[in-house]
Amino acid sequence: MTRFALFALLLTSLPSAAAAQDVNCTTAQTQVEMTFCAEQDWNAADARLNASYKTAIAAMLGIDANLDAGDKGAEAALRAAQRVWVTYRDNTCAAEAWAMHGGSAEPMVIYGCRARVTASRVDELDNMTAGD
Repeated sequence: MTRFALFALLLTSLPSAAAAQDVNCTTAQTQVEMTFCAEQDWNAADARLNASYKTAIAAMLGIDANLDAGDKGAEAALRAAQRVWVTYRDNTCAAEAWAMHGGSAEPMVIYGCRARVTASRVDELDNMTAGD
């Protein structure tokens, strides 16, 4: 198991401990606190992504509903794009964090990157449905 995997495993047990300490993310100072806060930011961005994706899928289904069978494909295209986007996000953030590879800050950088890239994807999905 890599050091990152071990650290990530350790962190899965820390959020409840960190939350029990009432971590103030505006004043987080330790690596564990900063990583916890970065993870919370990513979780919030991921929740917004899921809501935006659900809305965008519904919009694509609406487009498909008004097309002849041979012309349908909006929903399938969005689903395919989202699968590719997840791979893009994960690889982009792994590359961004590579300077910290194996270090205690690596998960924090990955979470921060995922939050930022995910927020950008939310904007893209929201723009798809802005006229609805």
